[in-house]
Amino acid sequence: MDYYYGPGRNHLFVPGPVNIPDPVIRAMNRNNEDYRSPAIPAMTRTLLEDVKKIFKTTSGIPFIIPTTGTGAWESALTNTLSPGDRTVSFVIGQFSLLWIDQQQRLGFNVDVVESDWGQGANLDILASKLAEDTAHTIKAVCIVHNETATGVTNNLAKVRKILDDYSHPALFLVDGVSSICALDFRMDEWGVDVALTGSQKALSLPTGMGIVCASPKAIEASKTAKSVRVFFDWKDYLKFYSLGTFWPYTPSIQLLYGLRAALDLLFEEGLENVFARHARLGKATRLAVEAWGLKNCTQKEEWFSDTVTAVVVPPYIDSAEIVRRGWKRYNLSLGLGLNKVAGKVFRIGHLGNLNELQLLGCLAGVEMILKDVGYPVKLGSGVAAACAYLQNNTPLIVSRV
Repeated sequence: MDYYYGPGRNHLFVPGPVNIPDPVIRAMNRNNEDYRSPAIPAMTRTLLEDVKKIFKTTSGIPFIIPTTGTGAWESALTNTLSPGDRTVSFVIGQFSLLWIDQQQRLGFNVDVVESDWGQGANLDILASKLAEDTAHTIKAVCIVHNETATGVTNNLAKVRKILDDYSHPALFLVDGVSSICALDFRMDEWGVDVALTGSQKALSLPTGMGIVCASPKAIEASKTAKSVRVFFDWKDYLKFYSLGTFWPYTPSIQLLYGLRAALDLLFEEGLENVFARHARLGKATRLAVEAWGLKNCTQKEEWFSDTVTAVVVPPYIDSAEIVRRGWKRYNLSLGLGLNKVAGKVFRIGHLGNLNELQLLGCLAGVEMILKDVGYPVKLGSGVAAACAYLQNNTPLIVSRV
C-alpha cells in the first residue's frame, strides 16, 4: 500500500528514480543468499563483463558498489587523485555544483568554470586553461555528461579532442548518472578515464548501486593516489577479483539479480534502439513544450537532453505549484526546479524503461495542471504535437516484428 494511496499507477516522470519494469521487480523478489556460494561469484563475473558494454569499453574495469551516484563520485575522485591536486570542473546546474563541492571538501584545488544555468560547459575556457598549463599541474578534468537540473547535455568527444590537441595528460572523469544507458556513451572512443552511473536512472533499478568504470590509466593512477579511501578503495575490489570471489563486503543480492534482468532487457531491445527511443521521447517532449508556448531551460539545440526537459514557466507562476498540483490531483510526479532555477522551472524526466504512450499520458497531465494554475494553454496542443511526431517516427517493436 502506498503511504498516501491514489488509485491507478503513479505516473513517475521525475528524472530519477524512474519506473522499474516488472521483469526487474520479479527478479529482485527473492530471499537472501550466501554471497560466498558459487552462484553469486558466477553471476557477478557475467555482470562485470556485461556492464562494460553499457560503457562501450573493452579495456575498462567496472566496480559495482552498494552506494548512490554521490558515492560513485567519491570513488572516482579518491582513487585517482591526491589532496591538493588541481582539477577543472564546470558549474552548469545543481548536480555539477554538488560534485564541485565534493571535490573541494575532499581537499582538491578546483578551477571552477561557471556557465549560465541552461548552457553547456564552457569548453573555450577549458582549452585556454590547458594551453596555459605547460607544467601539467591540472590532474583531472571533471564534467557532468547530462546535467539533470537543467536538461543540458555536454559534448564529451569535444572535451577529449581539446585534451588531445594540447597533448595534456589530465585524467578525464565523467558523471554519466543520467546519461549512461539512455544516451550514447563511448568510454574507449572518447578516452574517458573514469565514468560512473547510478542504478536508479536509465538502468531502471532501485536506488542503491553505483557503477564506476576505470580505464587502465585510471587504475595506474590509483596506485599512487594519496586520498584516503576505505569503503570505495578499488584495490580491495581488485584483490577479490583476482581471487574470483569479487566482493570485499556484502553486496545486495536482490540488486544484483535486478541488474541482471535490467541488462537483459537493454540488450534485448538493443542499445542503439534504446538511444533512438530516448531521442524520440526527448524530441516529442520538446515539441509539446513549444506547442504550449513555453521555453526550454536549455538555451541551444546542441545541448538538448534526451533524458530530461526543464520547462521554464512565466514569472507569475511558481513551478513548485505545478509539481504539487500534479501529485495531489493527477497522481503525476514531476521534477522540481533546483537551486537557481527553483520556482522557475519544472522538469519532465523521460528516461529509463518508458514508452511513447506513457509519455503522452504525462504530457496530457501537464496540460491540465497548466490550466489549473492559470496558464492559458490550449488543451491537447502539446499532446497533438507530440502525437504527430511520434506517429511518424515510432518504429515497430523489435521483438514483435
